[in-house]
Amino acid sequence: MAPPVAEGALPAWVAVLGCGLTLCCLGGAGPLWSSSHEWRKLILTQHWPPTVCKEVDSCRDTLDYWTIHGLWKHEWEKHGTCAAQVDALNSEKKYFGKSLDLYKQLDLNSVLLKFGIKPSINYYQLADFKDALTRIYGVVPKIQCLLPEQGEDVQTIGQIELCFTKEGFHLRNCTEPGEQLPYKQEAWLAEGASTEGLMVCEDGPLFYPPPTKTQR
Repeated sequence: MAPPVAEGALPAWVAVLGCGLTLCCLGGAGPLWSSSHEWRKLILTQHWPPTVCKEVDSCRDTLDYWTIHGLWKHEWEKHGTCAAQVDALNSEKKYFGKSLDLYKQLDLNSVLLKFGIKPSINYYQLADFKDALTRIYGVVPKIQCLLPEQGEDVQTIGQIELCFTKEGFHLRNCTEPGEQLPYKQEAWLAEGASTEGLMVCEDGPLFYPPPTKTQR
C-alpha cells in the first residue's frame, strides 16, 4: 500500500520526478465542459519509478512502488478539460481526489506481490503480468515497456494502464476486440501516451528493475 497522506499535504509518492500528468484529456486544450471534448473511458496510468528514472537519466534514488506520476496545478489546467464533463471530476479537488481514490482501490503494488511478481535481476514474461492483472481485475490492461538500449537484449517494464468507464468508474478493458477509439475519446488519469521511449510491451521476457539507492 502507498504511504498515508497527511491532511493538507501533497504526498511525496505522487511526484517521482516532479512532472507528468494526472487525469489528462487527450482531446487538447479548450474550455471546461466543452462539447467538443467527447470521450468514452478514463485511463489510470501507473509508472514504475526505476524505469522512468532510467529513461530520463535524472534520478539517483528511486521509489520501490508503482505510483501516479505527478499531481500539480498544471495537469488540471492543461489536461483536465474533458474530465470536467463528469460531475465527479468537475473541479480540481475532485479531479485529483478521484485519481488518488482509484490508485488506492487498484492497489497495484499488492496485487503483483500476491502473485510473487517483485523487482528482480531475473526476467519475467509479459504473460506473468497480464495473467496476474487479468485474474484480479477481470479486465485486460495495457502494459508498456522501455525498448532495449544498445547492448541490452530485453525490454524493461515502465507503466501499466488500467481503464475505467466514463460513468460509474467501473473497470473495463483498455481496448475491446476490434476497437480503435479516436484520439479524442479517451481521458487519462496519468501520463502514458506522451512518454517518449515507452511502447506496448512485446510478448516475451521483460525486466522489472529493482530500485536504485545511492551509497551513503
